[in-house]
Amino acid sequence: MATVAARQPVLKIAAPDLSRDLDLTDDEVQALLTLAANVKRTPAKYAHALAGRYISLLFEKPSLRTRLTFELAIKQLGGDAVFSEGRLGAREPVKDVARNLDRWVQGIVARTYSQETIEELAQWSGVPVINALSDMYHPCQALADVLTLKEQFGELRGLKLAYVGDGNNVAHSLMLTAGRLGMDFALAAPAGYGPNMDIVAQAEGLAAIAGGHIEVSSDPHKAVAGAHAVYTDVWTSMGHEEESEKRLAHFHAFQVNERLFGMARADAVFMHCLPAKRGQETSDAVFESSRSVVFDQAENRLHAQKALLLMLLA
Repeated sequence: MATVAARQPVLKIAAPDLSRDLDLTDDEVQALLTLAANVKRTPAKYAHALAGRYISLLFEKPSLRTRLTFELAIKQLGGDAVFSEGRLGAREPVKDVARNLDRWVQGIVARTYSQETIEELAQWSGVPVINALSDMYHPCQALADVLTLKEQFGELRGLKLAYVGDGNNVAHSLMLTAGRLGMDFALAAPAGYGPNMDIVAQAEGLAAIAGGHIEVSSDPHKAVAGAHAVYTDVWTSMGHEEESEKRLAHFHAFQVNERLFGMARADAVFMHCLPAKRGQETSDAVFESSRSVVFDQAENRLHAQKALLLMLLA
């Protein structure tokens, strides 16, 4: 029988959880990207790394990519996942949910409406908690995105990533991750829809150390000019559906269409975390163009999350 080559030792994450992006150190982010590339290239080496490990997926929001990539990542690493859907804290306190799960599983992956729910799970749980999306952060998406950019351009430092649209959880995590990796990050959002300024200040501090630059404005043309990558997201995130009509009017000038995308570099790529509303935040022509890497991003959710699971649980 053929044997599988031994895998390299995995750097363990110092923090007990990934509640927010900055729970990872700069060195851990770099190590995770390297490990994700190795896992993607040679998945068989890691096929039994989580053997005997069971992980709970707690999802308050609907999901395609996050749920399936985490389930597949866990199973392809030799572990197993147990899924539960519903509002946490509705039937019993979140702290009781966390302490029940402690007795059954080795990790918790949670997709919640509120960052406070993630924090409470992490506070009361004795096993690692992974933020699979909250209202403030989406760290797993950002890790997959910078992995995709590294594949496209080789070196991250010095790249310009432009984000056009709502200053939401995805924008926060991208800003923090890009800043600490020495990338320039330019965000353009309509007035009143910008990012959390405390997070902007954190990102600016990280970028100053790493040699990058953070810029926040309401000018999409300025943000996109000279960018290596242009990123957008839905104009109305889950939980804000009652604002949809109002947002359509405010965001009209922020669509990433051929004209706006044409202001980026000739080799620029288009990015979107999905699901996309074509005809709103992006035109179909840009989304379907040869420069769109949206499905590379979706694939890389699997590999980045495998690396994260290995560093927390293996």
